[in-house]
Amino acid sequence: MNDADEAHRASLVARSAQGDDSAFADLYDATVSVVYGVVIRLLRSSDLSAEIVQDVYLMAWQQAAKFDPARGTTKAWLSTMAHRRAVDMIRSSTRRRDREEYYRVREGEGGPADQTWDGVESALDREDVDSGLSQLSPVQRQALELVYFRGLTHQQMAHYLRIPLGTAKSRIRNGLVTLRAVLGEQC
Repeated sequence: MNDADEAHRASLVARSAQGDDSAFADLYDATVSVVYGVVIRLLRSSDLSAEIVQDVYLMAWQQAAKFDPARGTTKAWLSTMAHRRAVDMIRSSTRRRDREEYYRVREGEGGPADQTWDGVESALDREDVDSGLSQLSPVQRQALELVYFRGLTHQQMAHYLRIPLGTAKSRIRNGLVTLRAVLGEQC
């Protein structure tokens, strides 16, 4: 750090405190990259970072008379304001998200009643699928079970059953068409 540069920035803050717009513009030009760097590392959003940088310089303009060069550098002063403002934004966002989640659960969107219904709905779906699978031919059922319940790829299924890949794909397709028709009748 160059002492002459810091002395110049400190004089810009002092002149800004007296209402010198051009001094404040020079201070902004000399320090904005540092302030923006502090904020973007915390927020990871260019739009939010630009908003915080604007707030920081507004605060700097309003509080320029309080700046004491004996307590630290201008960059440290601005960086501290930027860091605090960014952390405040993060905390505010977190509290808002928590509050929204609390009210969403409280109003019944995702509370215990929904979890119970989700379990019932899942069990009913499982029964429908089991019933549908029982109405497939043995080769169709085997193909769907290997692919969808055991997680085999089409190629792995063909290798496992020692059949051509095209035959494996046809069995899967025919099984899905039949299952769709059976499940469609049940709904």
